[in-house]
Amino acid sequence: MNRDFINKQVSIFPESIFSIKTISYRKTETFLRNMIHLNSKKQTIGALLKRLSKLSLFSFLILISCSNTSKMKNTETVKNLNINRYLGTWYEIARYPHSFEKNLQGVTATYSLQDDGKIKVVNQGYKNSLEGKLKTAIGKAKIPDVSKPGNLKVSFFWFFYADYFVMELDQENYQWAVVGSTSPKYLWILSRTPQMDAALYQELLGKIEKRGYSLTQLQLVEQK
Repeated sequence: MNRDFINKQVSIFPESIFSIKTISYRKTETFLRNMIHLNSKKQTIGALLKRLSKLSLFSFLILISCSNTSKMKNTETVKNLNINRYLGTWYEIARYPHSFEKNLQGVTATYSLQDDGKIKVVNQGYKNSLEGKLKTAIGKAKIPDVSKPGNLKVSFFWFFYADYFVMELDQENYQWAVVGSTSPKYLWILSRTPQMDAALYQELLGKIEKRGYSLTQLQLVEQK
């Protein structure tokens, strides 16, 4: 079975089934061979492809359903954000686990204004414990649309930007914030101080839960 044949089959189905980003040609070839072998005695290849097309549509609908489930999380951002008041150091109180902060404690994010109008971002944390090796990542941030000041973009590599959504904010004193992103896999609770009042923390958990986020995934971050 040559690559041209596989390409022809791939072009028939939605990307949800034969995504070149996730499925190799070898896996695709094996799948097609198995399906054709199982049905060769009862169906023509044309009938089989029609069946596979229905299967791909069914799978596509499942993926859409899952996508809609994740989109049910409310990532609406604050309407008002004074970026000058937001600058400075924030302590990470809790977060959803992810690879680029794995095992980091004492994490802080410090924002400062650059001459070009962008925001300098300095993220720091200690590996494994507060006595561990200090890790630092330097990036930049911007507000693409001034009418949506809570929708920032952050980059730590070249021109690749990720969404940084300020979803909840202490509008009066800028002492705490809840930050998310387009993906529901990212969530942070930030504070101007290393420790947060227990009552306030519970209040923010309530706000997060109302947005559709799972509280069980939140990990507390140890601070000095």
